[in-house]
Amino acid sequence: MASKKQLETPLFERFASSEDVALYQTDKQYIKDIRKAAFDLFRQHGFPSTKNEEWRFTNMTSFLKDDYLLSGLATMLSTREIDDIYHAVERQLEAIKEDNIEKAYRIMLINGHFSPELSVLPDDARDITIGSLNDNMDAPAVMEYFAAIADTADAANSYVALNTALYANGLFIEVPAGKVIEQPVYIFNVYTADRSSMVLPRNLVVVNENAELTLVESIIDHTSGQAVLVNKVTEVAVARNAHCHHYDIQTGQSGLRIIQRTEATQQTSSTYNNYTFTFPGPDIVRNNLTIHLNEANLESHLYGLYLTAGTQLVDNHTEVHHKFPNGESNQLYKGVLLDKSRGVFNGKIKVYQDAQKTNAFQQSNNMLYSNDATVNAKPQLEIYADDVKCSHGTTIGQLSEEAMFYLRSRGLGMASARKLMVNAFAFDVTQKVKLDKLRSFLEQKIQQTIQ
Repeated sequence: MASKKQLETPLFERFASSEDVALYQTDKQYIKDIRKAAFDLFRQHGFPSTKNEEWRFTNMTSFLKDDYLLSGLATMLSTREIDDIYHAVERQLEAIKEDNIEKAYRIMLINGHFSPELSVLPDDARDITIGSLNDNMDAPAVMEYFAAIADTADAANSYVALNTALYANGLFIEVPAGKVIEQPVYIFNVYTADRSSMVLPRNLVVVNENAELTLVESIIDHTSGQAVLVNKVTEVAVARNAHCHHYDIQTGQSGLRIIQRTEATQQTSSTYNNYTFTFPGPDIVRNNLTIHLNEANLESHLYGLYLTAGTQLVDNHTEVHHKFPNGESNQLYKGVLLDKSRGVFNGKIKVYQDAQKTNAFQQSNNMLYSNDATVNAKPQLEIYADDVKCSHGTTIGQLSEEAMFYLRSRGLGMASARKLMVNAFAFDVTQKVKLDKLRSFLEQKIQQTIQ
């Protein structure tokens, strides 16, 4: 019998009683063991309901009623579909005004499957490992980190357990020690379907000692309005004195539902920067972002900007675990909510007893662009050390009538004044983007969203 903290849905019953997991148990024994343990946890916990505190403001009931086909096999694309996808990628790169487009790393993931045929890698790509997870299961980094970073034991993370049990393939990136990848690596997450489907992308990124990597992820929605639930897990390992800059641009159309967990571990003197930008389109976006500062003298910076519209729900859950001394983390999330959309921000900072001299900052600011929009913000601090500097705060407000009057009195039209106000509100996040042309692209996209 299901507990109050889990949803009783036909989809859960089908997964929990099916032998689908056996279809994918043809790989290494250690992977079989990981899958079985994860499947048992999913069967035990089920899909979390709003009775689970971590899902209190995110009701998934309506999104779990569809009869999703488990998209376990790579999707065969027609020539026309491939051409359409290529053109979408080219338009996006041109919009970003990326220099040397022909030389840029372009990784194509079709429903989570790495496609070497559609990807474009420069001649020096041998300096970095890019391939499918299944082809790299013997790699030491995969054996060390796969399913060892993302938490599956907590009932709130049962989507991770489901992904771990049933994913079919995924992407593996490893940067060797001492190698700085100067160009951004663009990852295009292509989702395509001709019926209701569940997609289970699985990524592992390893940045070794003294190395540096910049990832820019985006979405090419080719689902034609079908109900598609993306249950995505990305694990990131950042070694001693390594640096990883991770940009995630989330777009799509109605029918797309995104549940994703990104979990990273860091070692001494490393940096992990995450930038998440969510725009109107998908029905729901739930971002779970967890960082483990596993040694001393680390930096983590988490920046988020979400613009919501229609009846869309965007939920950002962050966790930063300070476990050792002299760690620094910054979280800044801003939301602009239009129409009848809803936003959630739940940010948690945990400072462990040994983590003296921690400096942790968290801020969430939200602008209700519509009287019908709502936002729920819940900043949290758990501090078990006594020599720390920690702060958190949240604000919720509307467009300033006084500022609007000032701009209108200077000759700006209503639409231009609103765009200027929103752009100024978002500036604290967009200015953190280190790639100038990507920053301009995002600023333009914000302008296009606001009418």
